[in-house]
Amino acid sequence: MTISNNDIKRIKALQQKKFRDETGLFVVEGEKMVDEALKSGFMVEAVYRRDEIGDAAMSRISSQASPSPVLAVVRKPADSRIDDLGILDPLISKGGLFLALDTIRDPGNLGTILRIADWFGIEAVFATHDTVDVFNPKVVQSTMGAVFRVRLHYLDLPKLSEMVLRKNGKVYGTFLDGCNMYGLDLDGGSTCPVVIVIGNEANGISAEMEKVVSDRLYIPPYPSDSPGSESLNAAVAAAITVAEFRRRLQ
Repeated sequence: MTISNNDIKRIKALQQKKFRDETGLFVVEGEKMVDEALKSGFMVEAVYRRDEIGDAAMSRISSQASPSPVLAVVRKPADSRIDDLGILDPLISKGGLFLALDTIRDPGNLGTILRIADWFGIEAVFATHDTVDVFNPKVVQSTMGAVFRVRLHYLDLPKLSEMVLRKNGKVYGTFLDGCNMYGLDLDGGSTCPVVIVIGNEANGISAEMEKVVSDRLYIPPYPSDSPGSESLNAAVAAAITVAEFRRRLQ
C-alpha cells in the first residue's frame, strides 16, 4: 500500500484526542497489536507496512521513538461513549463483576487496568468522561491487545452506580479508612451486578462517587503497622482487589 502526504497528515493528527473524536479513528502499532485488531470485531480502515511505504514515511506516521514495521488505522466502536444508560440495562441486569474508573489520568495505568480486566474475565469497564482516552496511542500500546477484548464505556459514573444499587447490586470502593477486605464477605457478582471503583491516582475516589459507594474496602499493608508507602498505585490496587474477588468465586 502506498501513502500520500494527506494520509500522513491525517494519521499524525490521530495522536491528538480532538482528531480521534472528530474522525472516530485511532492508530494501532506493532505486529501483535495489528494482528489483534484484524482478528477483532473492530473495523480496520487501513494497514501500512514499512517495507511498502518506506522508513521515512513510517517514521512520520508513528508515535513511537522506534517505529514498528506495521501500523493500522482502526475505527472506534460506537458505544465507547454512552449518554443513555438504558443501553446498558441488559448488561447490568445479568449481573457480573465490573470495574469503574474515577478520573484515571495516566495512560499506563489505564492500559494496565484493561489488561487486568482482560485477565480476570471482566467484560466491561466504565469510566468518567475525564478519564484518559482509551484510544490514546500510549494507552492502546500498553493494553497489549486488551483494548480489543474489553469494552470501556465513558459515561456518568454516579448515575451508573445508582442503577447498580437499584438492581440490588454492590458498589465497592477502596479507601484508607475502609474495612480490611480480607475479613469481609465479598460478592463476586454471581447473582447481581458488582462494581469495583478505582479512584484517581492523586486524589482517590471523588466525593461525588463516594456518596454512591455501598461498601468501603481497605487493602492492608504487611505488616499491618508498616510505615511504608502512603498508598498503592491505581493499577496495582485494581489487580489486588479484582484478584481477591475472583478468588472468592473459586
